Amino acid sequence: MRFKGSTIFVTGGAGFIGSAVVRHLLRDTGARVVNIDKLTYAANLDSLAGADGNPNYVFEKQCICEAPGLRRLFERYQPDAVMNLAAESHVDRSIDGPGEFIQTNIVGTFTLLQEAFRYWRSLTAEKRAGFRLLHISTDEVFGSLGEGGLFTETTAYAPCSPYSASKASSDHLVRAWRETYELPTMVTNCSNNYGPYHFPEKLIPHMIIKALAGEPLPVYGDGKNIRDWLYVEDHAKALTMVLESGKIGETYNIGGRNERTNLNVVETICDLLDELSPNADGSHRRLISFVADRPGHDRRYAIDASKIERELGWRARENFESGIEKTVRWYIDQKPWWQAILARGYTATRVGLGESARILS
Repeated sequence: MRFKGSTIFVTGGAGFIGSAVVRHLLRDTGARVVNIDKLTYAANLDSLAGADGNPNYVFEKQCICEAPGLRRLFERYQPDAVMNLAAESHVDRSIDGPGEFIQTNIVGTFTLLQEAFRYWRSLTAEKRAGFRLLHISTDEVFGSLGEGGLFTETTAYAPCSPYSASKASSDHLVRAWRETYELPTMVTNCSNNYGPYHFPEKLIPHMIIKALAGEPLPVYGDGKNIRDWLYVEDHAKALTMVLESGKIGETYNIGGRNERTNLNVVETICDLLDELSPNADGSHRRLISFVADRPGHDRRYAIDASKIERELGWRARENFESGIEKTVRWYIDQKPWWQAILARGYTATRVGLGESARILS
């Protein structure tokens, strides 16, 4: 069985992508998983149903910015690999409050690298040769594409938001620790993820939940911004394949080959809800409205996933049509999961206009 006898640290394992990785590792491999998460507002241990009873699972509440705590975890669990998914990830929030993004995404990654390097140097030659640190990043570090072209592993970085700038910085740190200190690291850059257990502030769950409540569906700008959509469980499988078979020092782009405009995504959600949860007042499309655009809103992202497909044999199983139907059905069927988040005080109010946008409005 894959990873049998291996201990894997998953930082940010209570987040959206992190929890999908943990579920996949526990369900489909023999790995012992140590979930390291400080449990910010977007983290949710309810996304890991059944994990607590699994003998291969341990949860540790720990911030990756705190070196002494990380050091204790490395010493206690002696991991064979680290998958770094701990990050502040919402672009809108980064516009209003970039400080947390700088702290977690840059300082936290630096701290994790330092403690991983300290631990790695203490290992035997055999253990050191097998150790890996996989850093999970985003296609947003590349900036905005025009109407044509795709992001490749050699595309120059050109981040446009505080979020993407902080992730770009973390990517550079990971590569520097490889080049300078020979720490065995790899980097992945993914397109927009979606699927079950997605925190309600992101586009797809935000629109599903609002539509189910009969509330307006706010689309930024003209709705023609394009994203490449990747089903989160496909992403989780890709990450474990990189960890298992990827080459040290390499970067792998992971995308779904599913480009859609934001407006098309919202319209697709509306049409599915018309079928699966019809509203007596008519089509859910009537709820769509257009609002002021996000400052610095990148026009188009699209990933070329040829390298991981060719070298590691990974393929996304879900296309957008199949994945979005599964996602909408999940949010209809699993209302208690997201209703508990709303009950804890989360309100889906607009953020990310930034001071400049308020001056111009």
